[in-house]
Amino acid sequence: MTADAFSGIKNAARVDNFAMIKRHNDIQTIKKTIADYFRTQVDVTVNLGRNKVLKYCGELSGVYPALFTVRPNDKSFLGKTSYSYAEVLCGSVKVRPAKTSV
Repeated sequence: MTADAFSGIKNAARVDNFAMIKRHNDIQTIKKTIADYFRTQVDVTVNLGRNKVLKYCGELSGVYPALFTVRPNDKSFLGKTSYSYAEVLCGSVKVRPAKTSV
């Protein structure tokens, strides 16, 4: 294989990897978006792995520098209600405004 062919393969791989990177999402953007939902009803979807998904509705009750908290509407809810912004960035937690207010 010639040096020119090898550099072409490296450049093609670099372009393909670049296309997979999310350009517009960063921690600061996510923090601002979550802060805009403060004291409102939100729908939370948590990917627990192994095809387990937890969905619930609650109030975004706290916004802190490293995490945010959600108070579920269901009083008997037993589960984690604080999440880091990195979990949102990675896609394991999704927070959206609630479709219907309670």
